[in-house]
Amino acid sequence: MTQETVYKDAGFGANVPRGQKPAILVVDYSYGFTDTQYPTAADMSAEIAATRKLTDFARSAGMPVIYTTIAYTPLEAKSLPWLKKATGMAALMVGSRLVEIDAACGMTEKDALIVKHGASAFFGTNLAAILTGAGVDTLVVTGATTSGCVRASVVDAVQSGFNTLVPADCCADRAKAPHDANLYDIGQKYADVTDSADILAWLESLAKR
Repeated sequence: MTQETVYKDAGFGANVPRGQKPAILVVDYSYGFTDTQYPTAADMSAEIAATRKLTDFARSAGMPVIYTTIAYTPLEAKSLPWLKKATGMAALMVGSRLVEIDAACGMTEKDALIVKHGASAFFGTNLAAILTGAGVDTLVVTGATTSGCVRASVVDAVQSGFNTLVPADCCADRAKAPHDANLYDIGQKYADVTDSADILAWLESLAKR
């Protein structure tokens, strides 16, 4: 029995309904993840470029665009359990360049910025309230890293009541194996994994209505 058959027989992999009020979430495309002078980063230029096509259009169509960054105070860097495991993340200090959103993303003053302290964009933040207040029914999740903060944010998006879409070419990781494995699992259990061309065509169709 193939892997695909196992998942299908178990009832996974159904299509996610697409609503009428989308938002784009850009997870942690900060310099600490995107500028390879830092050991925590990887080359994410292609994924950022693909993401920007979506955010530029969404913004022009009046659809919410929300960015996240991880930023720690010295006390948090010393005390949070996650940073005892992922010690490199402790470099993402408040006020440092590492926590600034990469300029290549094209973030504007109209966009929201969520400062988070863990993997999920929802945990301990007001993201769900922002989305609910804006009437969002479908969340497009992009960013870094696929196996970490993107996955955690996707799981919490679904658990917070939002239909969720993930364009694979807009998500980046430090290695291909965890990127691919997590996209597969996300696609089976939580969200529709698609690509930026599909998402852009959908956004354009909504804007014409």
